[in-house]
Amino acid sequence: MKTDQQSGFQHWDLPDPFVLDIKVRAEDTDRLGHANNVVYVRWLEDISWAHIESAGMTWALHEQTGKAMAITRTEIDYLAAANAGDRLVLATWFTDFDGRIRSARQFQLVRPADGKTLMRAISNHACVNMKSQRPARVPAEFADIFHRIRVEGGYKL
Repeated sequence: MKTDQQSGFQHWDLPDPFVLDIKVRAEDTDRLGHANNVVYVRWLEDISWAHIESAGMTWALHEQTGKAMAITRTEIDYLAAANAGDRLVLATWFTDFDGRIRSARQFQLVRPADGKTLMRAISNHACVNMKSQRPARVPAEFADIFHRIRVEGGYKL
Protein backbone atom coordinates (compact mmCIF):
# COMPACT_ATOMS: atom_id res chain seq x y z
CA MET A 1 0.00 0.00 0.00
CA LYS A 2 1.07 3.54 -0.57
CA THR A 3 1.07 6.65 1.52
CA ASP A 4 -0.79 9.77 0.43
CA GLN A 5 2.39 11.32 -0.98
CA GLN A 6 3.19 8.20 -3.05
CA SER A 7 -0.31 7.88 -4.50
CA GLY A 8 0.18 10.89 -6.78
CA PHE A 9 -3.23 12.36 -5.94
CA GLN A 10 -3.50 15.48 -3.84
CA HIS A 11 -7.24 16.13 -3.45
CA TRP A 12 -8.37 13.49 -1.00
CA ASP A 13 -11.53 14.08 1.01
CA LEU A 14 -9.61 13.48 4.26
CA PRO A 15 -5.92 13.49 5.21
CA ASP A 16 -3.60 10.48 5.32
CA PRO A 17 -5.60 7.89 3.38
CA PHE A 18 -4.73 4.23 3.17
CA VAL A 19 -4.63 3.59 -0.58
CA LEU A 20 -4.79 0.70 -3.01
CA ASP A 21 -3.82 0.85 -6.69
CA ILE A 22 -6.35 -0.73 -9.03
CA LYS A 23 -6.14 -1.52 -12.73
CA VAL A 24 -9.57 -2.11 -14.24
CA ARG A 25 -9.52 -5.43 -16.09
CA ALA A 26 -11.78 -6.35 -19.01
CA GLU A 27 -13.53 -8.92 -16.79
CA ASP A 28 -14.38 -6.12 -14.32
CA THR A 29 -16.62 -4.44 -16.89
CA ASP A 30 -20.28 -5.05 -17.64
CA ARG A 31 -22.38 -4.88 -20.82
CA LEU A 32 -22.18 -1.10 -20.77
CA GLY A 33 -18.39 -1.31 -20.95
CA HIS A 34 -17.65 0.25 -17.58
CA ALA A 35 -16.63 -1.26 -14.22
CA ASN A 36 -19.58 -3.18 -12.82
CA ASN A 37 -21.09 -2.03 -9.51
CA VAL A 38 -20.39 -5.48 -8.00
CA VAL A 39 -16.68 -4.98 -8.68
CA TYR A 40 -16.71 -1.71 -6.73
CA VAL A 41 -18.03 -3.61 -3.69
CA ARG A 42 -15.20 -6.15 -4.05
CA TRP A 43 -12.67 -3.31 -4.20
CA LEU A 44 -14.16 -1.83 -1.00
CA GLU A 45 -13.77 -5.17 0.74
CA ASP A 46 -10.22 -5.64 -0.56
CA ILE A 47 -9.01 -2.28 0.73
CA SER A 48 -10.85 -2.64 4.04
CA TRP A 49 -9.10 -5.94 4.80
CA ALA A 50 -5.73 -4.61 3.63
CA HIS A 51 -6.15 -1.53 5.83
CA ILE A 52 -7.02 -3.33 9.05
CA GLU A 53 -4.45 -6.06 8.49
CA SER A 54 -1.73 -3.44 7.97
CA ALA A 55 -2.76 -1.96 11.34
CA GLY A 56 -2.35 -5.34 13.09
CA MET A 57 -5.94 -6.57 12.99
CA THR A 58 -5.01 -9.83 11.29
CA TRP A 59 -7.20 -12.84 10.70
CA ALA A 60 -5.22 -14.62 13.44
CA LEU A 61 -6.36 -11.90 15.87
CA HIS A 62 -9.95 -12.40 14.73
CA GLU A 63 -9.67 -16.13 15.40
CA GLN A 64 -7.95 -15.55 18.75
CA THR A 65 -10.70 -13.19 19.97
CA GLY A 66 -13.55 -15.04 18.26
CA LYS A 67 -14.84 -11.68 17.01
CA ALA A 68 -15.13 -10.00 13.60
CA MET A 69 -16.55 -6.81 12.14
CA ALA A 70 -19.51 -7.50 9.85
CA ILE A 71 -20.79 -4.94 7.36
CA THR A 72 -24.27 -3.71 8.25
CA ARG A 73 -24.61 -0.98 5.63
CA THR A 74 -22.79 0.20 2.52
CA GLU A 75 -23.75 3.34 0.64
CA ILE A 76 -22.07 4.04 -2.69
CA ASP A 77 -22.29 7.11 -4.90
CA TYR A 78 -21.15 6.32 -8.45
CA LEU A 79 -19.98 9.66 -9.84
CA ALA A 80 -18.28 8.72 -13.13
CA ALA A 81 -17.46 5.54 -15.04
CA ALA A 82 -14.22 3.56 -14.92
CA ASN A 83 -13.28 1.59 -18.02
CA ALA A 84 -11.04 -1.36 -18.82
CA GLY A 85 -7.40 -0.31 -18.68
CA ASP A 86 -7.98 2.62 -16.31
CA ARG A 87 -5.51 2.95 -13.45
CA LEU A 88 -7.34 3.97 -10.30
CA VAL A 89 -6.43 4.73 -6.71
CA LEU A 90 -8.88 3.75 -3.98
CA ALA A 91 -8.52 5.44 -0.59
CA THR A 92 -10.09 4.55 2.73
CA TRP A 93 -10.26 6.02 6.20
CA PHE A 94 -11.52 4.53 9.46
CA THR A 95 -13.77 7.39 10.60
CA ASP A 96 -15.83 6.35 13.63
CA PHE A 97 -16.08 3.91 16.51
CA ASP A 98 -18.78 4.02 19.18
CA GLY A 99 -16.52 2.38 21.78
CA ARG A 100 -18.71 -0.71 22.01
CA ILE A 101 -19.97 -2.46 18.88
CA ARG A 102 -20.19 -0.20 15.82
CA SER A 103 -17.63 1.38 13.51
CA ALA A 104 -17.57 3.23 10.19
CA ARG A 105 -15.26 3.89 7.29
CA GLN A 106 -15.20 6.14 4.26
CA PHE A 107 -13.88 5.59 0.72
CA GLN A 108 -12.91 7.67 -2.32
CA LEU A 109 -11.97 6.27 -5.75
CA VAL A 110 -10.00 8.50 -8.11
CA ARG A 111 -8.57 8.26 -11.60
CA PRO A 112 -5.20 10.06 -11.38
CA ALA A 113 -4.99 10.53 -15.17
CA ASP A 114 -7.67 13.23 -15.04
CA GLY A 115 -7.97 13.82 -11.27
CA LYS A 116 -11.62 12.78 -11.31
CA THR A 117 -13.31 11.24 -8.26
CA LEU A 118 -15.31 8.31 -9.65
CA MET A 119 -16.93 7.02 -6.48
CA ARG A 120 -17.46 7.82 -2.82
CA ALA A 121 -18.75 5.32 -0.28
CA ILE A 122 -19.33 4.75 3.40
CA SER A 123 -19.76 1.53 5.30
CA ASN A 124 -20.98 0.71 8.77
CA HIS A 125 -19.83 -2.34 10.69
CA ALA A 126 -20.89 -4.21 13.82
CA CYS A 127 -18.80 -6.54 15.89
CA VAL A 128 -20.11 -10.10 15.93
CA ASN A 129 -19.22 -13.30 17.71
CA MET A 130 -17.84 -15.51 14.95
CA LYS A 131 -19.53 -18.67 16.27
CA SER A 132 -22.99 -17.33 17.05
CA GLN A 133 -23.01 -14.52 14.43
CA ARG A 134 -24.69 -12.37 17.11
CA PRO A 135 -23.62 -8.82 18.04
CA ALA A 136 -20.78 -8.70 20.56
CA ARG A 137 -18.70 -6.06 22.28
CA VAL A 138 -15.51 -5.13 20.41
CA PRO A 139 -12.51 -6.81 22.07
CA ALA A 140 -9.89 -4.53 23.61
CA GLU A 141 -7.40 -5.51 20.90
CA PHE A 142 -9.73 -4.20 18.17
CA ALA A 143 -10.58 -1.05 20.16
CA ASP A 144 -6.87 -0.21 20.54
CA ILE A 145 -6.39 -0.49 16.77
CA PHE A 146 -9.54 1.51 16.02
CA HIS A 147 -8.46 4.37 18.28
CA ARG A 148 -5.01 4.41 16.63
CA ILE A 149 -6.23 4.49 13.00
CA ARG A 150 -9.32 6.67 13.39
CA VAL A 151 -9.25 9.82 11.23
CA GLU A 152 -11.06 12.95 12.40
CA GLY A 153 -13.48 14.85 10.21
CA GLY A 154 -15.01 11.97 8.29
CA TYR A 155 -18.30 10.10 8.24
CA LYS A 156 -19.89 9.48 11.67
CA LEU A 157 -22.27 6.73 12.67
